[in-house]
Amino acid sequence: MSTALSIKNLTKIYPNGFEALQGINLDIQQGDFFALLGANGAGKSTTINVITQLLPLSSGSVQIFGKDIYKHSLETKLSIGLVPQEFNFNIFENVEDILLNQAGYYGIPRSTAKKRVEKHLRALGLWEKRRHMARTLSGGMKRRLMIARGLIHDPALLILDEPSAGVDVELRRLMWDFLEEMNAEGKTIILTTHYLEEAEKLCRNAAIINHGKILLQDSVENLLRTMQRETFVLSLKEAIKEGVAIKTEDFCVKQKDGLTLELTKTAAVSMNEILQRLSNDGIIVASMTNKANRLEELFVDLIANDRKK
Repeated sequence: MSTALSIKNLTKIYPNGFEALQGINLDIQQGDFFALLGANGAGKSTTINVITQLLPLSSGSVQIFGKDIYKHSLETKLSIGLVPQEFNFNIFENVEDILLNQAGYYGIPRSTAKKRVEKHLRALGLWEKRRHMARTLSGGMKRRLMIARGLIHDPALLILDEPSAGVDVELRRLMWDFLEEMNAEGKTIILTTHYLEEAEKLCRNAAIINHGKILLQDSVENLLRTMQRETFVLSLKEAIKEGVAIKTEDFCVKQKDGLTLELTKTAAVSMNEILQRLSNDGIIVASMTNKANRLEELFVDLIANDRKK
């Protein structure tokens, strides 16, 4: 499998001396769905801006599908679809014209562009809004319009910077389904997100960046295996009665009608023992599930450890 994006020893130093990127290295394979995770100011957007040539690098190299972004500037730009955080289309144009005009910038024949516009707007639930001015759209609709615009020239690599910001749960799920379909069709997708359950749901591989340094890069599956603790959500048959003492409070956090249980890999007590103790206390567990957002726990732990250095 060929490499879609290769970053070697990339640094970005601003004129005031701030080092936003400190020699990062990344290799993302063609066809991957990759998450770049980090807090605000970690270096995610700077990395994307360098990749897309919106910012010049200070040192290092970036290759897109094996071609240097400066030696093959136009070709590499054409292979990338960027969906930035900020809305940057003309809000006084209608939705269809925004996409058709974007296609025109890439020299796409209008007949071809119209077919792509319909395909993406239907898939993203915006077809009925095609004649509406962009300023009348909700924030979630504008976000989906940005995705459609980033795809209009059929790029091989799609980069999304916080695509779910301001999108409600239902629309986020629609967006997830659409992106999974695009990836299944062969598009390489790079996603930055604060919604870490999004990365766990969508992405096969991930890197965690903090203060311009890559802390860890691996498959999402392997990243989760490195966790020193696992969190379970216990649903109870009845709410915990007032005055009931929980003898396993080293592991449990009381909630209104359930418990969140954390177990470390080195815990001296087993899950069965904990459930038995709860039963002895009159707390009957109806069901148990792994906490969905396990990646977030890993992210928090890594950032905390990096701050201690």
